[in-house]
Amino acid sequence: MPHQEPAAPSTRQSEGTHQPTLFDPPGETGGQVDLPRAGVDPRDVVGPIDWATIASDPAVAWTEQPVATFDLETTGREATTCRIVTASVLLVDPTGQVLHEWEWLADPGVEIPEGAAAIHGITTEHARTHGAPAAAVVAETVELMDALFEHSIPVLAFNAAYDFTVLEAEARRHGLNCPTAQPVIDPYVLHKQVRRRWRGKRTLVALCEAYQVRLESAHTSAADALAAVHLAQLLARENPELSVPAQVLHQSQIGWAQEQAASFQEYLRQKKNDPTVVIHGDWPLRR
Repeated sequence: MPHQEPAAPSTRQSEGTHQPTLFDPPGETGGQVDLPRAGVDPRDVVGPIDWATIASDPAVAWTEQPVATFDLETTGREATTCRIVTASVLLVDPTGQVLHEWEWLADPGVEIPEGAAAIHGITTEHARTHGAPAAAVVAETVELMDALFEHSIPVLAFNAAYDFTVLEAEARRHGLNCPTAQPVIDPYVLHKQVRRRWRGKRTLVALCEAYQVRLESAHTSAADALAAVHLAQLLARENPELSVPAQVLHQSQIGWAQEQAASFQEYLRQKKNDPTVVIHGDWPLRR
């Protein structure tokens, strides 16, 4: 399948026609609504429904409300120094259908290493030619996150500590304040909690294959984000104890991530016979 690159931020405008919003129903032909994409004010998108009231209801599990799913492709693995290349945020309903989507392609302002480009398919030349300035992409992404968390919409990310640490570092780099990441749902942490003994890798690609979750164009941020939320929803269906209010699950994951890190640290110390090995369990932000 040809690799499709996300576009730089843009807002679709059409004089004299109805501008579709998040809450418009699909067209009568069954096609998807042509929703406004990156560049639209996120507060206008999430504002019409008081999700804060819904999310604060202790009877409402995160699996019963729309969630946002977030993924980044970057220039490298080190979260505090790498730069954002693409960012995707999808708003998904409880059935897994995409309600709204934001995508960004950034010119990170630095060379994209060949190794990173080989993973996500975006070269330095392509990013410089087609990408928006990094400062603009980071600002719009931070603004969207602020709106989502302000309305208590859970944000889901696979290995969330990486993506949110990258975003915070980028925000500081451009003189911005990042909102407190809460509530967050991380299928990586969830899987390690409910499947403590697991043979094989726990990468998104490996878990999607194991659970038969559809993942097209792996290592593109939009595809990874959508697969991550479908994986999380599947885990919750198989493990009802995960179907709790997002704030409750967020607090549980903080403790689970610490326990998982401590367990992995002990394993590595024994395997390597090295008592100095340290695995940090900070979540959803690495400190």
